[in-house]
Amino acid sequence: MMTHRFAVGQLVRMNGGFGALPAAAETYRITATLPPARENSPQYRIRNETERYERMTTEDNLEEI
Repeated sequence: MMTHRFAVGQLVRMNGGFGALPAAAETYRITATLPPARENSPQYRIRNETERYERMTTEDNLEEI
């Protein structure tokens, strides 16, 4: 079973490089861990304090702060 690198409550930043908007470089908090995606990369729900919604992303799109 694959383990998650990041924990719920941890602050992370989304990686750029794939046409991400500048806002995507902001700080996000992990709100939940999810099962791996098809590519076997663990998934997370993340939220930025300035947004009204959560995002879902894979571990390979995140970096530690």
